[in-house]
Amino acid sequence: MGRENEIAEILRRLGSGRVLVLAGDPGAGKSALLDVAAGHAGRVLRAAGSESEACLGFAGLHQLLRPVLGELDGLPPRQRSALRAVLGLDDGAPDGMLAGSAVLTLVSNLAPLLIVVDDAQWIDRASLDVLSFVARRLDAEPVTLLLGVRSAAPLPGFGDERLELGPLSDEAANRLLDRQPSPPTGRNRMRILQEAAGNPLALIELARATPTGGGVEGPLPVTERLERIYADQLQFLPEATRRSLLLLAAADATDVRTASKGLPEADDKAWTPAEQAGLVRQDGARITFRHPLVRSAVYHAASFDERRQAHLALAELSEEPDRRAWHLAAATIRPDAEVSDALRQTADRARRRGGYAAAAAALERAAELSPHPADRAGLLAEAAAMAVFTGQLGWVERLAAEVARHSDDPALIGDAWLATGRLMALRSNHAAAFALLTRVADEHPSKAMDALAAAAVVRYYSGEESQRQRIERLLSASPDGALTGGSLPDSGLRVWVEAVSDPHGAGARFVPALPGLIAEATGDPGRLTALAIVAWILDQTALAARTFDEAYDRWQAGGALPAGLGSAVGWAYLEQGRWAEARTVAAEIAATATTAGLDHAEACVHALDATVLALRGDADGARRGAERALALVDPLESRSIAVSARRALGFAAVAEGDYETAYAQFRSAFTAEGEPVHYHVSPTVLAELAAAAVRRGRREEAAGLLERAASRPGLSVRIRALLDRGRALLAEPDHAEPYFLAALADEAGEQWPFERAQTRLDYGEWLRRRRRIAEARPLLTSALETFRRLGARPWIERAEAELRAAGVEATRTAPGALTELSPQQQQIVRLAARGLTNREIGDKLYLSPRTVGSHLYRVFPKLGITARSQLRDVLESI
Repeated sequence: MGRENEIAEILRRLGSGRVLVLAGDPGAGKSALLDVAAGHAGRVLRAAGSESEACLGFAGLHQLLRPVLGELDGLPPRQRSALRAVLGLDDGAPDGMLAGSAVLTLVSNLAPLLIVVDDAQWIDRASLDVLSFVARRLDAEPVTLLLGVRSAAPLPGFGDERLELGPLSDEAANRLLDRQPSPPTGRNRMRILQEAAGNPLALIELARATPTGGGVEGPLPVTERLERIYADQLQFLPEATRRSLLLLAAADATDVRTASKGLPEADDKAWTPAEQAGLVRQDGARITFRHPLVRSAVYHAASFDERRQAHLALAELSEEPDRRAWHLAAATIRPDAEVSDALRQTADRARRRGGYAAAAAALERAAELSPHPADRAGLLAEAAAMAVFTGQLGWVERLAAEVARHSDDPALIGDAWLATGRLMALRSNHAAAFALLTRVADEHPSKAMDALAAAAVVRYYSGEESQRQRIERLLSASPDGALTGGSLPDSGLRVWVEAVSDPHGAGARFVPALPGLIAEATGDPGRLTALAIVAWILDQTALAARTFDEAYDRWQAGGALPAGLGSAVGWAYLEQGRWAEARTVAAEIAATATTAGLDHAEACVHALDATVLALRGDADGARRGAERALALVDPLESRSIAVSARRALGFAAVAEGDYETAYAQFRSAFTAEGEPVHYHVSPTVLAELAAAAVRRGRREEAAGLLERAASRPGLSVRIRALLDRGRALLAEPDHAEPYFLAALADEAGEQWPFERAQTRLDYGEWLRRRRRIAEARPLLTSALETFRRLGARPWIERAEAELRAAGVEATRTAPGALTELSPQQQQIVRLAARGLTNREIGDKLYLSPRTVGSHLYRVFPKLGITARSQLRDVLESI
């Protein structure tokens, strides 16, 4: 789980005559990986070291060779005698060199073979010497030697090929917890992730030992088995040592500096017994536990009063308000308004930093300690809203149920279930989410518009027509006065619901009102973001991008941009030609969504990134991203993702000149009857469908689809331009020009530069073939400039070929140098070009000034510049 790269590296070595040392802390999963390797090999010899046999000469070798002792008879006599002697099977003086030769001959006879040695730090030295002799001579043999060893243990004689097992990623740790018999949720889950620090054994043991339900203060408990093991060691330690260990255990990893104020110095004799017992390690002046489970066992072996006193001492020592609040909470067993308020303030600080899980945990504990039932329910509702962004549906549902148990306030109960529905939508539970959200709208009038706003998002994700009809009925049945609440005023919320759920119908009439609504929202990032999404859906891309920019800057001032809003930002940037920024958005959201298990959010940005890669000519990368997006969702519940991913696959096929596949992918955006699979995304492929149809002889079918789409009301300038381009491509040559002219007639089309450049390229090609060369050249030149600026390699090549055919030798240049940089480097360059200092850039991107400077130092040579002042000129030139 989470070791895919390590497994691939290990399996690559099988049968290679190579030696690999697998190193990691106890519980890191070394044995599990060795088991995987053994399962993929044919013949395997195994041994595992143990402390009890570490001093028994050749005990490890005997364990390793015991299954094949019958094969010793096939060895040369001297080798056979030497090996039997070291294994204690015959009398005689052991000859290590000859025994090593015997083992080498034996494993060669048994090849292909995998030799697995686990816990090699406890294998006796004599056996290790023989194995190292063999290891140095395996080059020509189909024999692989894998050794598992603890990170701190030296293992000389086995070469330098060492694979270190670090902690699991957050995503893998979450997946491992989900596999447990009773997967933890809420604050306990967050604490397990924090305390286990990515150690698989610690994750499993803490998950099994931690009770379900409410939170546990201090380090989480371990299973009785492990607690007994460590408790036996603790009982023999001096009182001063046990007291110091408890204070260290009560402190979080980030709180050790505070704890050190009340602890003995590192060279104090109080630590010596603990270090000798293998409970702590000393690194200079720093004392730490050797394993997360040791910390938990030390903490829970103490009495409650001892633990309480340790937390009170740490609270007294702490100068950091959040740490102090949590230590006071750990020492508090009755409702306490002061501690509850301190935790509420901690939650507010965490929320502003984008730490939604920490904020939800603090609010939940604040509710537990609040002496007032009304406040308790309000805090739990706030916790549910924050927990949405952790992706833990079970936690949010439990918090919502607690709100209902502590309060009969319909508004609070509605808020809690609203949070549940929003999270279900992010996780692809779209049918269930829509049912819950519309029920909230029906049963809680004060939350009706909030619920319908969230239901409209589900309708967008799913593309389900019956959901639009349900929203429409609820809107018409509710008096305007009841449709209140939310991040927008009443009129803005209605705009949101109708535009998102029905952009070509009821929503289309709101286009003229958008600039005014956005002007009224200045300074409010929540309203700005909501209106930017509306603008994007209504194909007001330039307005959407400007509004997203302003909203994003505002969010940066108050905390991280919530991931649930981010994908629309990326799509707007993509359409506006800001491809590097679109990829940056995708990378940021993917990191959050993957960790939190938000399948739909992750799938959306995979489709977004795949589209950019396809347009730049990276067909393989585009296919990987699109296929990952499709694997994450049910195409019937997430039609927006399904069509977007297949659009990316279509572009990838175009990039490779495979128009048969391209047509199939673009055609899948419509049903067999010609209806759009998704009401907003499907129309964007009409021109591409026509282009592929022309090359595959499918004009008639494509023309029917285009005319059916053209008959629908409320089409935007963008969709009309795409329809006209498609008609021009499908028309007989003598009748195409009016459609090309219509596609280019509206200046608003410049906000979609790639699509505009495609039309100019097609029109220029048509003009050239009609021998109107002078008219074709400006169109082809303009198209080429756009494609170069964007880095659209396949279209660059096509435009250059057309210009050469028109008698213009287009100078071959690489796409803009900026496109060769990573998304983060591109962000840094753009901000530096605007005059921001390294510190200011770091504040925006959550990087240190030193890291920003390092990126710029590496970027300058790639851009062919030597000074920061040249960045603006470089950006303008590309």
